[in-house]
Amino acid sequence: MSLLDDLFQASRVAQGRAYVPYSKFPVGAAIATASGAIYPGCNVENAAYPVGTCAEASAISAMLGGGERVIAAIMVVGDGPMLVTPCGGCRQRIREFAAFDTPVHIAGPDGLRATFRLDELLPHSFGPDTLERAGASR
Repeated sequence: MSLLDDLFQASRVAQGRAYVPYSKFPVGAAIATASGAIYPGCNVENAAYPVGTCAEASAISAMLGGGERVIAAIMVVGDGPMLVTPCGGCRQRIREFAAFDTPVHIAGPDGLRATFRLDELLPHSFGPDTLERAGASR
């Protein structure tokens, strides 16, 4: 299997585990790291709506919990005819751990629909290197 196949499979499994009693819109994500590890995540809703967690944020947390800090590629899978791309907050979260040219794959139930580089989804972004260039400490 290819990396895209592995990411798609992990995303679909995670999507099936999403907790979405309110929106009924399950989303799965999977992150590949340079080591070859894959970390899945799913969206988790809450009756207090702003307290929910996006699938991408869930996958990033799993990656960090697994001891890794660099996203080599990410896939997001959602249902429906539209592309389910990361929300603005998740684009910024991805930016914290990914390079500008990191591929962000978008899939539907039947497979890959589009691939973007992170800088296409989040142009002129503010990230860790912005602080480093300004001489700020982290």
